[in-house]
Amino acid sequence: MYAVVGCSECRALWLLADPRSAETATCPRCQTRHQTTNLKRFYTAEDRDAAREARAAMLAERADATEAFEAAPAAGDHDDPGAVVDDQEYLDAAGIDPEAVEAAGERAGGGDGGTRSRPDIVREAIRTLDAPDEGDVVAYAADRGVPETAAADLLDRLVRRGEASESGGTYRLL
Repeated sequence: MYAVVGCSECRALWLLADPRSAETATCPRCQTRHQTTNLKRFYTAEDRDAAREARAAMLAERADATEAFEAAPAAGDHDDPGAVVDDQEYLDAAGIDPEAVEAAGERAGGGDGGTRSRPDIVREAIRTLDAPDEGDVVAYAADRGVPETAAADLLDRLVRRGEASESGGTYRLL
């Protein structure tokens, strides 16, 4: 169950998920702590989207923008697949060559878009290699763009933090 509640101090409206589950709630705007039993519930619903829509309508009414709110389509009401601009169209419109962007991404991240962090690469090495020792992990990470000293340092940190263990020179994730 979701409730649209209001702060008695700053008049902010926010969603409270299952108001009976917590004794207190903190206003996201002014950080005032309220007892959930004392919060005014303007709207309650089982569906989060319905509660979000009700809050949006209240905010529009408060801002005297009810007509604009009613004219705007609700989130998820876009039937036209052309209403979304894909990456290539966006880059073309900005005068940027999409193929050059893709090539630069492959060079920078080895084809994975550069989304993996150095610790993730070290964890991946421990996970995928058979009986990996420090040299194996460092070499694996170095092949994926992590400097050898950084890989060794990250491996040591993982052991100190308790995310990995070392026994007889072999590492494993915990």
